[in-house]
Amino acid sequence: MKTNPLNAIPYTGYMIAAVIVIFVGGAIGALLIASPSINVSLIWSDPYYIHITKFSFYQATLSTLFSVVLAVPTAYALSRRSFLGRGLLLKLCATTLVLPVLVGVFGLLAIYGNSGLLAKVFAFFGGKLPFSIYGLNGILLAHVFFNYPFATRLFLQSLDSIPMEQHQLSAHLGLTGWNKFNVVAWPRVKQQFPHVAGLVFMLCFTSFATVMALGGGPKSTTIELAIYQAIKFDFDLQAGAILALWQMLLCAGLSLCIQRFSTSIAVDSATLGKPIIYQDSKRQKLWDKGWIILLTLFILPPLLMVVISGINSEVITVMTSSAFWSAFANSFIVAFCAALLAMVFGVLLLHTTRALRLNHQRFLADKLDLIGTMILVTPGLVISTGLFLLLRNITDVFSMAIWIVILVNALMALPYVIKTLAQPLLHMAQQYQLLCASLGLNGFTRFRLIEWRGLRKPMAHAFAIAFILSMGDLSAIALFGSQDFRTLPLYLFQLLGSYQMEAAAVVSLCLLLLSVGVFSTVEWLFSSKNLQRENV
Repeated sequence: MKTNPLNAIPYTGYMIAAVIVIFVGGAIGALLIASPSINVSLIWSDPYYIHITKFSFYQATLSTLFSVVLAVPTAYALSRRSFLGRGLLLKLCATTLVLPVLVGVFGLLAIYGNSGLLAKVFAFFGGKLPFSIYGLNGILLAHVFFNYPFATRLFLQSLDSIPMEQHQLSAHLGLTGWNKFNVVAWPRVKQQFPHVAGLVFMLCFTSFATVMALGGGPKSTTIELAIYQAIKFDFDLQAGAILALWQMLLCAGLSLCIQRFSTSIAVDSATLGKPIIYQDSKRQKLWDKGWIILLTLFILPPLLMVVISGINSEVITVMTSSAFWSAFANSFIVAFCAALLAMVFGVLLLHTTRALRLNHQRFLADKLDLIGTMILVTPGLVISTGLFLLLRNITDVFSMAIWIVILVNALMALPYVIKTLAQPLLHMAQQYQLLCASLGLNGFTRFRLIEWRGLRKPMAHAFAIAFILSMGDLSAIALFGSQDFRTLPLYLFQLLGSYQMEAAAVVSLCLLLLSVGVFSTVEWLFSSKNLQRENV
């Protein structure tokens, strides 16, 4: 008896889930083996552990508070106003989400650093910069730079989903200003507030490159940075294992809290509609313009400074340097292979989960999806630490550095691939499964003839996200990098650490152009016009 193609469930997803579990479980097991006498009570008795735990929560709480509080009125202003450059501003908000961290850090240093633009302005008037960007100040500034636009975009999507009838009814009832926000907008914002705040908190809590570049010493150290210092510099495996397990436990708890109090929302530019135009008073218009200007001033100057600073006398020196091209080649290889591996893992896993959903086995599908995204609660540095401990007695870890970095980055990008492709794959199957069954199409033939045309745009978008995230990652390469193997982010960090600011500016500009270039190319190649031209 032949299996009905509608009910056939591929087993590839189970294989991928098993690989992920073995990989992550092996890394965690190595941490436990490295600390047979692990004593969790040290977390509460050692003043250093207590300090870094408190600081991790403190900086993440402040960063989340500033980002989310600023994002709510800014998103509301963007939903109410139409102006020249609004589309570009929204694209810049999306850019900060995938921008390599050190590129944003360099842009902030170019403005707020000790020798930055503001410092020169103060010096011109005989003054001195009243704050230092290093330490808590810099960490908060960088986190708000990355997460304020991101949170604004998420809240704007929620506000754009308000039905037109509610706007018309509020106009009929004469609701304006604060009254309309309280009655119409706030219920939508409140619904997504726990999700947005929890997501931003998790991103800030597990931040590595930002704290590494701007931390400013033991006083401003987070748990993740302490893991890196314990393994890389002190070679204290006991401390590294304890901190890694402690961080993972905290992240798992935070993730459960986020899921408990929030509902997920999709990050898709297609959901951002045109703003509703209001006939408000001049005071209300000025209020909205003020928030829009604040967002623009937060995003644009650092990015412009990366471009301006990157065109300097060191361009030729850097571009002819073998170290730069070696780092560039390593970055491209790591990013391409990691993105490709993440896509293969993601597609194979999603083919199984969508078959389970179509067969009304939602519980099992949800569990497979959870395994695919478990890396979100297991930071890359924790996985890298576990792999380092697992392999150090078997082989020369640094000889396998590139493969380890590729694998870690692929797993870190996998949740983004899954979230990007899950709904398009499911909708495609729901729409064409009967046709494919009647024609006897399955496997790769079905994918090539039917699904590829509808999925190539979201798949290209998922690949671009995975590529840029892997290109800009510093957590895995920071542990396994060396003079013989380094990527552009590590090379940039080394230049910043040795105060070679002009050379660092050139490398930052290259990373920025590469990030924007990849997304722009994908957007152009898979635009509706080009797809229609190809279909014709």
